[in-house]
Parts: sequence; C-alpha cells; structure tokens
Amino acid sequence: MPSAAQGAFRRLFDEIGSVDAVGLEERVAKYGTRSLKKAAKLWGLNRAVTMVDLTTLEGKDTPGKVASLCAKALHPHDEASVPPVAAVCVYPSMVRHARRALGERAPVKVASVATAFPSGQAPLKTRLGEVQAAVDDGADEIDMVINRGAFLAGEFAPVQDEIVAVREACGRCALKVILEVSELETYDNIRAASFLALRVLRTGDFIKTSTGKTGLNATLANNQVMIEAIRDFYLETGRAIGMKPAGGIRSAKQALTFLVAVKETLGDAWLTNARYRFGASSLLNDLLRQIAKEKSGAYQPPYYFSEAAESY
Repeated sequence: MPSAAQGAFRRLFDEIGSVDAVGLEERVAKYGTRSLKKAAKLWGLNRAVTMVDLTTLEGKDTPGKVASLCAKALHPHDEASVPPVAAVCVYPSMVRHARRALGERAPVKVASVATAFPSGQAPLKTRLGEVQAAVDDGADEIDMVINRGAFLAGEFAPVQDEIVAVREACGRCALKVILEVSELETYDNIRAASFLALRVLRTGDFIKTSTGKTGLNATLANNQVMIEAIRDFYLETGRAIGMKPAGGIRSAKQALTFLVAVKETLGDAWLTNARYRFGASSLLNDLLRQIAKEKSGAYQPPYYFSEAAESY
C-alpha cells in the first residue's frame, strides 16, 4: 500500500478505533449457542420474513418473472398469518414492472440496485442517471456500490462525495450503501468503510455487506463489525442507520443467529425491517418451512411451498 494511503488509513483508524479480531470472532461464535424455543422462535421466524429483500438479479430476468416474485413477496404462503416481506429488489430496467405488479400502496417496497452494480466501474454521470431512472420508474429504495478501488487507495473524500451525490439523486428513496466486504480485505477496513458511509447517510438509510456476486458475502463476523460501527455511530450522533447483510444467508437457523447478534449489539429498536434487512431469496422458503414445522410439529415437503423465488 502506498505511503499516502497508509497515512490516510492510520488517521481514520485513530478516529474510529480498530477491530479486535480475536475478540470479535469469539463473540460471534457465542451467538450460535443461543437457543430459541417455541413462541420466541416462531416470533423470530416471522420477524425474519418481514426483513427479507426478495431478490432477482439475473440477465434473464423478465417482467413475468418479476411479477411472480412480487406475488410471492406479498403472499409468501397460503397461511394468512405469514406476513409479507420487506421489499422486492431488481435491476433498474425491472423497476416499472415490479411497481406495476405490487401497486402503489403495497406493504412491500420496490428496491433497485444501481450505480453500475456490482462493479461500480462506470462514470459517475452514468451511475447517477441509472439511479434517477430507477427513482422515476417508482423505486422506493436504491442499493448502490461504493468505489472500492478509491477506498483501498485511501481516497476517502471521493468515496464519500459519490455517496452524497447518489443520496441527492435518491430524493425521497432510502439508500443502501454496499461495501462489498470480500474486497475490503480486513475487519479494520470494513469498519473504516462503514464509518465513511455512516457519516454521510441519513436516518432511514442502510449500510450493506455485499452484492452477492462475489465468493464471500455476508458472515456473522463482518455483520458484527458493521453493526458495531452502527452502534458506535448512533451513540456518538443519535442517527440510526440500518443494516443489510446480503448473500449466503440461506437457512432459517442462520437468520435467527443474525437476529440474536442484532438484539445483543443494537437492541430491540433494530429488530424491524425499517432498520434491518436480509438480502436473500432462497432464505424465504426455509423460513416458511420452519414456521410450518413450529405450528404443525412436522416438516412439510419442499413442493408444499411456492418455488417462485427459489432460484434467485
């Protein structure tokens, strides 16, 4: 790393502190030992359903596929007590189809990835145009990617300036800032990138682990680094920023462990989809399967649940 970048990182770490990696990993290992039973488990499963951003981000996406996803989002299962998910997340070109399928007053929001997702490697003017197009077509939320190259080079001001520009282009929409943690290399860097984003976001916005397009996505450890940054920033400023782990969370057991981490680090105020989301799709059917098991005492076969979201 060039000396200029080293100096920039050193100054930032002096401000925000560094991560005790050993302590962090010991802490997250304990979350998996927590046991949720009966009513508490059922509450957690239903709450996790409400936090899912049901996602399809494939080159073969079609309006029909998006409409099917929206139907699943609104009514995840025939069981009327199962709540809708938080949002449907699609590419900008699919936003208008999602908006049409959900309607204007649906409890499910339309989220769109933007800013040359997943690489972020396009001129800023192009990326902002993509954001504006998604907003104009009816998006409620925008998921952007940061310029990881600039961050790793210690060029923090341009990283923040781009987030501010996207934040302005979003207007009324919530903004989720994707750090792409697998490319940030260390826990310290994840904490640093979190703080750079947190400082220019507003209450109701989110930071997000991953695009889901790299080999390593959301883990309990990088989730912990980010929620601790959110906690420390909240205690310092009073601004409550949300969190979205994305990619690799496929089982209900994983989701419940992530919620334990949130409760023990941020408290009950973050156990809502206004402040915590799961970027996932195959997760939803496992949550539904576990809910059915808690109610009936028996596992249902996979074909018992709609497969509308299984491949995303």
